[in-house]
Amino acid sequence: MTGVTLRNVIKKYGPVQVVHGVDLEIDDGEFCVFVGPSGCGKSTLLRMIAGLEETTGGNVSIGSRDVTHADPAERGVAMVFQTYALYPHMTVEENMGFGLKMNGQPKDEIKAKVSEAARILKLEDYLSRKPKALSGGQRQRVAIGRAIVRGPEVFLFDEPLSNLDAELRVDMRVEIARLHKEIGATMIYVTHDQVEAMTLADKIVVLRAGSIEQVGTPMELYQNPDNKFVAGFIGSPSMNFLNGVVEGDSIRIPALGDRKIAAPSLPGTASGKVLVGLRPQHLRVSPGDSALRLDLRERLGGVSYDYVNCTDGTRLVAESRDDAKLDEGTNVIIDFDPAEALYFDPDTEQRLRPITEAAMA
Repeated sequence: MTGVTLRNVIKKYGPVQVVHGVDLEIDDGEFCVFVGPSGCGKSTLLRMIAGLEETTGGNVSIGSRDVTHADPAERGVAMVFQTYALYPHMTVEENMGFGLKMNGQPKDEIKAKVSEAARILKLEDYLSRKPKALSGGQRQRVAIGRAIVRGPEVFLFDEPLSNLDAELRVDMRVEIARLHKEIGATMIYVTHDQVEAMTLADKIVVLRAGSIEQVGTPMELYQNPDNKFVAGFIGSPSMNFLNGVVEGDSIRIPALGDRKIAAPSLPGTASGKVLVGLRPQHLRVSPGDSALRLDLRERLGGVSYDYVNCTDGTRLVAESRDDAKLDEGTNVIIDFDPAEALYFDPDTEQRLRPITEAAMA
């Protein structure tokens, strides 16, 4: 097994550049997830690693080998696609071993490798079935098994769970995480679902418009985002952002009825404006005499989400884990600990870290 290195990787389609000088180190045995909105370049980047897209500029290395211009078959990678791409007339066993058969490997060796992959993926009881007799999750496991038998240095997953229903996606996330722990291979996984990214990744790469916004562990990105985009993308429901006005040693928040909170010493607030970021679980909603109104409460069993209309038309989402009854349309008060707030420049959208915090970092 081995790692992957990207150096100033660029992709252009004619005059249109879609990937902008990406630099990235993926360590041996690491589970790295590319995440971002549709059109951010994550699948294109994955396909360049696989050799399915030509790299316009920069270098792609797998281990110590520069594979920038190598054919896909020479790169030591195996790719699992969003569509299963199984041969309908072949059994599970034949589908998984087909690539090895085409490469002329001995039948006994093919059978041994397929049997081991079936054991890992719990497909032993399905080897004689054809794809039409399998569920969506089982078909995707067969597609993963087809990749395993090749013994690749790097596994590439391009949104492999997008065609599955919600329950199957959860099951397959568990299966893929277990697979990574068992075989220890380097895995690169593309998704637009930040929940998948948070639950699977050792390292997350957040992409936007063909550039990397931030790289880190799931909790590093969640707790310490570099900018508003990452803060809003990582975490479900998304972080709330409120306009604030710096007034001396306090910040006034018009959306909360001109509520004032103690202001940390922030750099770059000469304009007097700041964005205050608050995660839903840090907000507490209670009935009270204010202009804020509870618009909707989503009850999901052990957790509820309250959607609150603020005085300036902003809508906040607050997470609640108590059984307090609040009727929709009720006037409410929003409370929170200012120490939980994050701050961003409203123009550049970059994180504004308190000067004491920045000095410690």
